Amino acid sequence: MRRCAVALLGQRARRRWLHLIVGGALFMPFWMVGSVVVGALLGAGGLFTGSLAVQFGAYAVGLPLVAVAALFPLARPMSVAAARALCGVPADRYADGPAQGPAARARTAGWFTLHLGAGALVSGATLALPPFAVSVMALPFSPALRESELGRLWGLDRPWWSWAALPAGLLMLLALAAAAAGTGALLALQAPRLLGPSPADRLAAAERRAAEAESRNRLARELHDSVGHALSAVTLQAGAARRVVDGGAGADLAFVREALTAIEETTRRTVGELDWVLGLLRQDEQAGEGGEAGESGAGGPGPGPGLDALESLVRGAGPKVALTVSGDLAPVPEALSREAYRIVQEGLTNAARHAGGEPVSVRLDARTEEWEISMENPLPARPPVARPNGGRGLRGIGERARLLGGTAEAGPADGVWRLVVRIPR
Repeated sequence: MRRCAVALLGQRARRRWLHLIVGGALFMPFWMVGSVVVGALLGAGGLFTGSLAVQFGAYAVGLPLVAVAALFPLARPMSVAAARALCGVPADRYADGPAQGPAARARTAGWFTLHLGAGALVSGATLALPPFAVSVMALPFSPALRESELGRLWGLDRPWWSWAALPAGLLMLLALAAAAAGTGALLALQAPRLLGPSPADRLAAAERRAAEAESRNRLARELHDSVGHALSAVTLQAGAARRVVDGGAGADLAFVREALTAIEETTRRTVGELDWVLGLLRQDEQAGEGGEAGESGAGGPGPGPGLDALESLVRGAGPKVALTVSGDLAPVPEALSREAYRIVQEGLTNAARHAGGEPVSVRLDARTEEWEISMENPLPARPPVARPNGGRGLRGIGERARLLGGTAEAGPADGVWRLVVRIPR
């Protein structure tokens, strides 16, 4: 008994009943148009005529209009929002956004028609049946009601109603609740089929997830390269300056001054790069909220550091880093310039961590069709192990090179640690 009561009048059943009433309310404009059309054809006057032929004719005319209205882009998001809130179906079984493609639009039209058509019938019964059932149940207690014009119209003045009225009225209300619960359950069963994601929706969702993952990876690379390099360079310079100062009165103050200048320059440059990366993060958040953002758009962070900042990067890495440039870097595209800067930055970070203070040479060759960046430093006493995919920094260099259609190789060769990146121009 309790299960039956929950099935008919529990929270889920009440929500689905409300969902049907919402559908009936949405059907009203279509029903009114149908009433005008059918009333004109049958010669019946008045919009709210009592003729059942006009009312059900208007219902039949309104259903095709509902199907046509469901082809508009707003139909599916509105239907999904209502169904998620009231149908009791897991939210992840619905598609997001407007329907894309003929098949998805047809399924949306089917759902919209089913929802509004069934909702109109249940809403009409909900408005009409409870007052009638209450009137029936009041018959044994109200002679005036039995003898009224309404009572005679519905045959309520018959003697046998006196003993059958109360159970009949209760059965009417029970039948209404059962019809509403059954119709709501039918809609909940069909909702994932008609409002669920199509193959095109699943592909679009997968592409969005891939784009979000790529955006996160890009930000992680930028933070790792800029902040990681700065910390490594500052640690190296500060350690060298401390060792010189610990030497006592004969300390090379010029070297200490140069190391502190390098630390100042590195931190100042890194603060600017960090502002740029945070600008990218804000840009991605605005894009996720539906705004349009681009690196050159209004309010954007602007281009990141490129080859024009390479000399400052090398100076900040210390006096044992030598830069050699062959060819003209001016015609290098902006995207390639930024990625080349990050590649050199990450290479210097690796050298600072593993070269043990040995000299580092950086060469950029822009004279051929294949643009080449190479970095070398003597192997330390315990050279780093060349892992198949490299460390995190080397993986980042490889990812940047592959994004530009190039290659990256790193490992010991001829007594030095060598990093070579080749990128087609």
